[in-house]
Amino acid sequence: METRSQLRKIIRQRRNALSSEEQVKAGLTLTESLSHHTKIQQASRIALYLTNDGELSTSNFIDWCWLNKKEVYLPVVHPFSSGNLLFLRYQADTQLISNRYGILEPKLDVTTVCPLAELDVICTPLVAFDKVGARLGMGGGFYDRTLARWQQTKLHPMGIAHDCQLVGSVPIESWDVPLPEIITPSKSYRFL
Repeated sequence: METRSQLRKIIRQRRNALSSEEQVKAGLTLTESLSHHTKIQQASRIALYLTNDGELSTSNFIDWCWLNKKEVYLPVVHPFSSGNLLFLRYQADTQLISNRYGILEPKLDVTTVCPLAELDVICTPLVAFDKVGARLGMGGGFYDRTLARWQQTKLHPMGIAHDCQLVGSVPIESWDVPLPEIITPSKSYRFL
């Protein structure tokens, strides 16, 4: 079995090897799947992410959310609480800046922050996942800290990944938070 860092490298290379056509098709298929998902249809506030490093594109789905009057929120690296995320409202005119990891995020504005307990769905990026719901992220633990107590809220987390990110087994650590659901372009995996 590969170590976590080896697995990250292998799967990041795999998803970055997808062609532009494959990426576009995957993003459109994701939008189709999510737009029919019961939790999404019932949601008012949805946390997403802006695509980075070969991740499954959310841009079409973000447009769908806006057209269907869903509020979209993006993660922002917390400026004072190391290793934590804030979620800020994202609209077409939201000013984006590059964070310390080179990922675009909304410019901090406390008037657009949504407390985690007020989000309905949070769609998380991931590097790899397995058929029991284990998720391997980029290694910062941001989403593990964010989702540590999700079961005590109305929040429904779901991972979003390319089909090629499925692996036989993700090496897990005690702090890893498994997801109840992971959506790929071809399949929805439900674990809880």
